[in-house]
Amino acid sequence: MASMRDIKRRKSSISSTQQITKAMKLVSTVKLQKAKSRAEETTPYFNHMYATVSSLLKRTGNIDHPYLNKRDEGKKVVITITSNRGLAGGYNSNIVKLIANSDIPKEDAQIYAIGSKGADGLKAKGYEIKVDNSEIMEAPTYDDAREVCDSVLKAYEEGEVNEIYLAYTHFKNTVVHEPKLLKLLPVEVPEEDGVEEETPKNTALMSFEPNEEEALAMIIPKYVTSLVYGALVEAVASENGARMQAMDSATSNAEEMISDLTLKYNRARQGSITQELTEIIAGADALS
Repeated sequence: MASMRDIKRRKSSISSTQQITKAMKLVSTVKLQKAKSRAEETTPYFNHMYATVSSLLKRTGNIDHPYLNKRDEGKKVVITITSNRGLAGGYNSNIVKLIANSDIPKEDAQIYAIGSKGADGLKAKGYEIKVDNSEIMEAPTYDDAREVCDSVLKAYEEGEVNEIYLAYTHFKNTVVHEPKLLKLLPVEVPEEDGVEEETPKNTALMSFEPNEEEALAMIIPKYVTSLVYGALVEAVASENGARMQAMDSATSNAEEMISDLTLKYNRARQGSITQELTEIIAGADALS
């Protein structure tokens, strides 16, 4: 059984840790409110952007364009969004596991990392970190997303890359955060379930001016940038939500440990007092 001094030291150490976790929880809560509001404000725009581009591509007909054509040669880029800090539960490790368990071969993958934790985790698993833009996660903006996408799209247009993916954590609510892996390029038009035939009005092809190639060359990069920026906004909210939950759990666990150590300390103190009384009584009996 541990001595009272050891129990007291451990209790003091856990109490100090609990104060830190409480402070981190409060900080994460404040940041979460701001990030949550930002995510809720921007999500409708990106949902409508996705719906609009999908509707447009369904009516383009057969267009020969690099952003739509599948290619066999080239690397597969994964834009990975994680955080620069830990203590967020499984937030970072879930993204690493998502990519590691995907159908993307490790030898064909190039990681464009946004967030040092994801970069470190994937590098440890043998993935090639092509670009590290971890500083973006400190305060992500639309311009940051555009710079990342311009670099990736340039490699795609030059034939170095044949597919582009986006791995991030989708923010559903304060307690639910879902890791997602989206395919950005080549753009795939989602099929509508349960719709066998459409009316002639819905099947009318889209008319482009000046031409469809130039229009898609302008629209698709903006579409990809919008999705990446939306993912950055949701990732920030998810990170703070995950850290708030992790620190809340850590604080609760510390409280339970302190209660358990307090009980052990009281028992050890009672045992020590009982032993001293026994020694005094034994000494008194020996003198009588």
